[in-house]
Amino acid sequence: MFKDQFRSQFVFNQEERIGILSLIAIIIIGLSVYKYTDERQENPLDLNSEEILRYTNEIDSLRCVALEARKPKRYPFNPNFITDHKAFTLGMTPEEFDRLKVFRDKDQWINSSSQFQLVTQISDSLLAEIAPYFKFPDWVNQPRKQRFSTTTKNRIPPAKEKRQDINKATAADLQEVYGIGPTFSERIVSYREKIGGFKQEGQLHEVWGLKPATIDEILKYFTVKTPRTIQRYDINKASASDIATIPGISFELAKEIWEFRMLRERIDSLAELQKIEGITARHFKLIQLYLSVD
Repeated sequence: MFKDQFRSQFVFNQEERIGILSLIAIIIIGLSVYKYTDERQENPLDLNSEEILRYTNEIDSLRCVALEARKPKRYPFNPNFITDHKAFTLGMTPEEFDRLKVFRDKDQWINSSSQFQLVTQISDSLLAEIAPYFKFPDWVNQPRKQRFSTTTKNRIPPAKEKRQDINKATAADLQEVYGIGPTFSERIVSYREKIGGFKQEGQLHEVWGLKPATIDEILKYFTVKTPRTIQRYDINKASASDIATIPGISFELAKEIWEFRMLRERIDSLAELQKIEGITARHFKLIQLYLSVD
């Protein structure tokens, strides 16, 4: 009797056996989690380990390569002709671009990286980044060889009636003038042929890059003896498109001149146009050649 009672204490039905097994499983899982957590606390991840640092450096290198590949490729350019969009892509501020624009609107030219920084006031770091891409004309980077002697430089200019006709002068003739080398002489001849000959001496101001002092030197030895015919427009009848045909006058400036005339209904003297902001002495010389007051 007692034996049967003792045995009954250790005999379990199916539900009891499942419960016991579940409890044992929970205990085992709990002990495993505790042991795993304890081991991780004993051996924390070392972020300064050699292996981690190596992987970090590789990731940084790949990131730099990817960033460099996404940057727009730059090509050589003349900083005198930067647009507002180009200035933005270069990293210039609107104020820096505005300073360059004001400088160029005065018919002045950037001839070096240092001058570009002086005009725009960009930082040294930005200059170092973009200056290698600056491309200036050859005549700026390579000084002309002096092909004239001291005697030619100091010779006495002839009387006006004995000066050569600039419409018949060759490039070699022009190079005899102090300050004129192969580049400028070819440019003068090329422009003269393009317009069919000069009508007045003042048209030399239309030749790109010629400074007033150089033009004065040319006119000591050359003059216009066989002038071509120039179509002159009456300022009081000319349209903005007509004015824009004047060499060296942009359509924007031509429009300002036209609007200036329209607001006043009539211009009585070309000198009135000098009141327009943006008209330089060079512009006015060209206006006097191509416009008239009838």
